[in-house]
Amino acid sequence: MNFRILAGGLFAYGYNHYIGCLPLSGARQLFLRKWLKGMGRGTDVQMGCRFLNGRKIILGDRNVINFGCLIDGRKFQVHTGDDVSIGPKASILTLGHDPQSPDFADRGGDVIIGNRVWIGYQAIILPGVEIGEGSVVAAGAVVTKSVEPFTIVAGVPARKVGDRNRALRYQLKYQPFLV
Repeated sequence: MNFRILAGGLFAYGYNHYIGCLPLSGARQLFLRKWLKGMGRGTDVQMGCRFLNGRKIILGDRNVINFGCLIDGRKFQVHTGDDVSIGPKASILTLGHDPQSPDFADRGGDVIIGNRVWIGYQAIILPGVEIGEGSVVAAGAVVTKSVEPFTIVAGVPARKVGDRNRALRYQLKYQPFLV
């Protein structure tokens, strides 16, 4: 067996089953800074989040990853910009299967999330999607196609329901000691 695959699996298991459940934010952040491909300043990952192959996940500055999220970097990358808020139990997927394949072949792609994107509770982002700067993905939405900047999408599959103010200037700052 390939040593890197084994080590990666052990890191994932250790974080997802033990460290990710610790109520000490600093311990989780310390581990993630060593395991993820990149983790920006001021980014907070709450308890119960699961990562698949942290070496392909890059989180920008001042991200808030709420409890219970799943971020899948198994084969392709996930890259978030700065000041991204990902709601509880959201899933970002990079790998699936081709439903037309007689061999159940893999199909996937990188997921790129721009600056100041807000992803709602239990939203699902499918492989190969780019979410433009300042966009909002409503709670429970399933994003199957790329989203233009400053667009609000909702539904299954997600469709444009509005536009977001382009004069965004906020910076997220959420770093609780316990959570």
